[in-house]
Amino acid sequence: MIIIGELINTSRKDIAFAVKNRDRAFIQDIAQKQVEAGANYVDVNAGTRVNDEPESLSWLVETVQQAVDAPLCIDSPNPQAIEAALESHKGQAIINSITAEKERYEEILPLVLKYNARVIALCMDDTGMPETAKQRLAIVEILYKGLTESGLKAEDIFFDPLVKPISVNVNFGNEVLNTVRQIHQYYPGVHTTCGLSNVSYGLPNRKLLNQTFLVACMANGMNSVILDPLDQTIMSLITASKAVFGRDQYCRGYLAVQRKNNCEPYFIKSNLEIV
Repeated sequence: MIIIGELINTSRKDIAFAVKNRDRAFIQDIAQKQVEAGANYVDVNAGTRVNDEPESLSWLVETVQQAVDAPLCIDSPNPQAIEAALESHKGQAIINSITAEKERYEEILPLVLKYNARVIALCMDDTGMPETAKQRLAIVEILYKGLTESGLKAEDIFFDPLVKPISVNVNFGNEVLNTVRQIHQYYPGVHTTCGLSNVSYGLPNRKLLNQTFLVACMANGMNSVILDPLDQTIMSLITASKAVFGRDQYCRGYLAVQRKNNCEPYFIKSNLEIV
């Protein structure tokens, strides 16, 4: 399971303040804690810095990579900011993101190829965000064909089916799960990933829904996720799910975590009463 740590994002007030004041120590501490907690990639996003996003994103890349060896996920809607960050990056980054929208695709693909980057490919085209698995898979087919024919390896593509709130349509979660399952069935070698929190938008006790959705996604083959790795409950669910779903040979990862925590079980707290 590839964990992309989401905490270094200027939409968060503390991160915005640190970036504005170029507080390296604060940013590096957050990066180190995420990697120590199990993040394989650290996401960096300076999207709210509309007047100097390329400079701020490049500064974040340099600052984080001074503190951790993990590669970064370069997260921006701005191609100029992405390239500035990639120029500063050491190793193979992930670009977040490309879509099947004509303009976005033509802007981002050259950067993916030039910098030998991995890429998160959103299930979106010029008609907008799809609602059904069938619509998502039609976009996946276009993106997979275009990216692989351009030279990308399947394992460097992370398809994001784009999660929509189940408070709007109770079937939106199932449509994502169906999409994930079929992506892994028809496109072996690729990764699937997502941000979990949209699924619970507008509902109480969101963490419980996010956690449940994560396990369901993993059961259908999802092998990457964008989340807060400092959330011990959700990280413990990943560890346990990998063991249950046969992705942890001899349960070595699960046992290692239990030994680290002195075999104390995790308990998931919720406001739900079991009847």
